[in-house]
Amino acid sequence: MTLFGSKPFNKEQEPDKSSLNLRINLFFFSTFVIFCVIIVRLAVIQFVEGPNLTEVETSRDTKNVPLASIRGIIYAAGGEEIAYNTSVQSIYITLTSEYTAKVTDKATRKTTLTEEAKAKSDALAAQLAADFAAYGDKQAPQLSQQDIIDLLDLDFKKYSGYMARRIKAGLTEREVAYFMEHKDKYPGLSIVEESQRHYDKDTVAVQTVGYIKPFRSSDSLSIYQNIRNAMKNNPVAGLSYKDDEFVGFYGLELQYQRELRGQNGYQVISVNPQNMAEKIEKVVPPVKGNNLWMTINKSIQLKTEQAITEQIRWLHSHAVQGKTHPHALTGYAVAMEVDTGNIVAMASIPDYDTNVWTADKLDPAVWKQIETNYLNGTITAISSGSSGHDMRSVLFLGSTIKPLSVLIGLKEGFFTTTSTYIDKGITYFGKDDKSSVRNSSSHVYGPMDPAEAIEKSSNVFMIDMVGQKLYEKYPDQGLQVWDKYMKEFGLGVSTQSGLPKESEGQINYMNIKAAGSAQAALVYASFGQQGSYTVLQLAQYASTLANEGERIKPQLVSKITDAAGNTVKEFGREVLNTASFDKAYWNEVIKGMSSKVSAFEDFPYDFARKTGTSQQQAKGVLRDNGVFIAFAPRENPKLAVAVVIPEGGFGSNSAAPVARKIFDAYDWEYGLDGVPKKNVKSPAGEQDTAVQ
Repeated sequence: MTLFGSKPFNKEQEPDKSSLNLRINLFFFSTFVIFCVIIVRLAVIQFVEGPNLTEVETSRDTKNVPLASIRGIIYAAGGEEIAYNTSVQSIYITLTSEYTAKVTDKATRKTTLTEEAKAKSDALAAQLAADFAAYGDKQAPQLSQQDIIDLLDLDFKKYSGYMARRIKAGLTEREVAYFMEHKDKYPGLSIVEESQRHYDKDTVAVQTVGYIKPFRSSDSLSIYQNIRNAMKNNPVAGLSYKDDEFVGFYGLELQYQRELRGQNGYQVISVNPQNMAEKIEKVVPPVKGNNLWMTINKSIQLKTEQAITEQIRWLHSHAVQGKTHPHALTGYAVAMEVDTGNIVAMASIPDYDTNVWTADKLDPAVWKQIETNYLNGTITAISSGSSGHDMRSVLFLGSTIKPLSVLIGLKEGFFTTTSTYIDKGITYFGKDDKSSVRNSSSHVYGPMDPAEAIEKSSNVFMIDMVGQKLYEKYPDQGLQVWDKYMKEFGLGVSTQSGLPKESEGQINYMNIKAAGSAQAALVYASFGQQGSYTVLQLAQYASTLANEGERIKPQLVSKITDAAGNTVKEFGREVLNTASFDKAYWNEVIKGMSSKVSAFEDFPYDFARKTGTSQQQAKGVLRDNGVFIAFAPRENPKLAVAVVIPEGGFGSNSAAPVARKIFDAYDWEYGLDGVPKKNVKSPAGEQDTAVQ
């Protein structure tokens, strides 16, 4: 019987009590397992991973602050300190949050210091300014309250909050004593011993030695761009640079930056949630940089600089070839040992005092004085000084190319060592022979052999027997043949000195459009009026002639030593390439390097030389530039010299007298015959001082 409106009862629909119990049991068991896993994991975290996690957490609350190392010294060959350091005491302030607390204006969204923080910061700066004035050097520039506010960097534009701010370097003894006694008056005050870079006041090879600048101002150089990127991607404490540490920016200071810098130390500083310093947890001291020993001899260098300066002054007041040369304002010289490649002198005049770079800021007036001569004129024409009509140091070789022209002619078989050429003083070339070139001063030399062509400096020989012959043999490919020979002697390629910003010269003869034709380019190149090269390249070229084809790498550093004086690395003779020519050709060419030079009339050694007058346009007029190369002695040569005096007139009158003084200075210090004349006593028993 069923009730109305209800469904019939079905026994199969009755809930399965055993199934329900199973589900409940599974639920409680799963919950138990999950709790067990959590408990085990907590135990692992606490007892196994705990120390590591603690270290990670600690690292999140600490910062590594680099400590600058002491830069290595740069010595001259005789051990004189050319770039060195002195210890100075500096005052640093590590700010606390009460000086840097900020508030944001809701309307403008601009963040500024709170009134309390500004008041405390102003008071701190005022007190420091007053103390500096009371106990500091009265003759030194005084720091104002605003100067100190700027140095505190309260807006964190330069430094993070936890970084110590250097407020003043070079504290007096009174300042050190006062601040050490009253440290409690200032937040996070510390007195730190630092090094300050100095350069020899005698201005020894300043453009070669180079200069330093703060790391924060070094982004224009790729080496520091790479370092900054590496610091961001992999901030290793001991390798990090400080923004205010000085780094090499030019010359040897830059070339050997890694060796001179050493390795920074660092402090591990704990910080609070506001990124402000709390205490120093750990200190790793810096490692002092290595020292460089230059090949440049201070005495020879100073005599070279003096010789150029005196010669420029002489050219202003003494007529040469009928006129004075008041626009000769610059001069450049390099002296390179033939057997070692050591550069004993490298002068770029005018020079300047590189100590100007160690100031916090370079005075605009000082920059205006040095902006055209702060770079090395012996390796680049850019910002290396200029003559009165803006002639730079990278000039045509003039007749100094003629020994190589003759070598090329002999090697190519255009003539032999016994060939005779009739010099008529003029030669013609080009279409219908409409173009012509004369010898200097229109000299007519008559019959001559190759050696005499060099000695008399015959332009027409070089054109007829070399330039024209190359064009006839190789037509348009003649320039490539010429270029190959030039590069074998280091003209148009790097000298491999390693000096930053070294120019490879200007291969003007490859500009056929400017020359008019490939033939014209070869004609003018053959006697030195195509191809502009640096003075260091000229010195290497002269050395290659002296070494009969072996091109030697110029060496500016003889060794690197560590702080304890141990030798880390030594540099020796390095052959870059060898230009192969018959011995007879070398004999002929070196024999021809014998032109008369009045500055060497009483020179006690037979020596090889070649004068040159490089002619180039400047302000619409063809200007004469003095060029001179030489090596001595002729047999077993010891020293090669190159000198360039822009707008100085003929090289025999302008550049050669400088070279003579360089040879005398080297003879005094080292001896062109291996016997230093400074050690030779006169018959009376007195030390000879004639050439000091």
